[in-house]
Amino acid sequence: MTIEHGSAETGVDADEGYQRGLTARTVQMIAIGGAIGTGLFYGSGGAIEKAGPALVLAYALAGLAIFIVMRALGELLIYRPISGGISEYADEFLGRFAGFSQGWTYWAVWTTTCMAEITVAGKYINYWWPSVPVWLTALVALLVLSCANLISVGLFGKAEFWFSAIKVTAIVGMIVVGIGVLLPISGFGPETGPSVTNLWNDGGFFATGFSNALLSLQIVMFAYVGVELVGVTAGEAENPRVTLRKAINSVPFRIGIFYVGAIIVILSVRSWNDYQEGESPFVSVFSYIGIPGAAGIVNFILLTAALSSCNSGIYSTGRMLRSLAHTGDAPKQLTKLSSRKVPAAGIAVSAAVMVLGVVVNVLDPEHAFAYITAVSTVGIIVIWSTILLCQMAFRRKVARGDLPASDYRVPGAPVTTWLALAFLVMVFVLLFFDEDGRIALMVGAVWFTGVGIGYLAWTRNAGELADREV
Repeated sequence: MTIEHGSAETGVDADEGYQRGLTARTVQMIAIGGAIGTGLFYGSGGAIEKAGPALVLAYALAGLAIFIVMRALGELLIYRPISGGISEYADEFLGRFAGFSQGWTYWAVWTTTCMAEITVAGKYINYWWPSVPVWLTALVALLVLSCANLISVGLFGKAEFWFSAIKVTAIVGMIVVGIGVLLPISGFGPETGPSVTNLWNDGGFFATGFSNALLSLQIVMFAYVGVELVGVTAGEAENPRVTLRKAINSVPFRIGIFYVGAIIVILSVRSWNDYQEGESPFVSVFSYIGIPGAAGIVNFILLTAALSSCNSGIYSTGRMLRSLAHTGDAPKQLTKLSSRKVPAAGIAVSAAVMVLGVVVNVLDPEHAFAYITAVSTVGIIVIWSTILLCQMAFRRKVARGDLPASDYRVPGAPVTTWLALAFLVMVFVLLFFDEDGRIALMVGAVWFTGVGIGYLAWTRNAGELADREV
């Protein structure tokens, strides 16, 4: 199957039927802001407490692995740019079960992430209006974002553009202010304390030990969740083969500035001992420098990050369900597009499942969400690993002459793809050495067992198991 760009008048994709309503500028901003979320703005406090200054190295190494994953995804997208790429590439290169399991797992990753994010958004609203129940805010946020996604892909793109712009502005602002504080001639901020020597003076670069630096990789990797979202835009991006290439090429810049750069500034302005789990390092930095209303500013940014994640989740889950329906791995009713060329049925089903997050929030958010979001923890490692395996399989078919070669290749492959895969396997193994990680592995085992049973039941009922490659 090949993707045609459709007519110039309609801008509708001739194969998938989507409206190509995402401009190059919008896709670029989604690429920049897609992986910037509460993991960096809030969760990095716990990562600093665990790893100390060595967190800089952890973000850099994880970033290199993610870049290879994204280039592998890019090579596949240039070969065949489709919205359900992750599951359809797995189906094509690894077999029917791989396509089924990866499609449903990616859907589950974003569905559970949204369940958590809408609750978090409710808690951030409580900062200004403590009398408003968290569950009510979560429900309103879900309904508003779902309606925006149902109206048009363009409205989703505009919302995500501005969400991403706010997050990017916050990080750039923090970096600029931090550098200003570190310059002795600026006269801005505390006279003593801020210095790049904080990266090694207080206990050394590996202040908490090399083993803790390794264990922090779990936290770091999941701060990058969402970076692959740009691949889901393939079916609705203008001129995808050009737009996606540019977006993926910007990955090293994004990682270098927004992750590694931000962490270096944060750890230079204050000693790593001054940060702790449960407190945003951005709040700590802004407050220490003396920025008025620091807590309120960062709370707004965190709210934006949560809404952005949920907005992206609704978008991606709707497309993934439609892709699964096209390959026969979900009810065929989910293949239908609305008059506005959006997968309304897939969005509605996904949003309905996400309402469970509101219910869980009412019943027992602290414990239930730890298990629900564990699917995301294990699932995203499996998804990223699958992308690498698909790229390797694609290269083998190219070498045999079965498929045309792509002019957009993973640099240094196959060595770099094997190294990235080994890195992901190492992070997976490290989960065994952490209590939360072990919970994630147990829940993940239950999920994939359920997926396997579901695959057998679905294919048997459809009468397709004997006719398909497994």
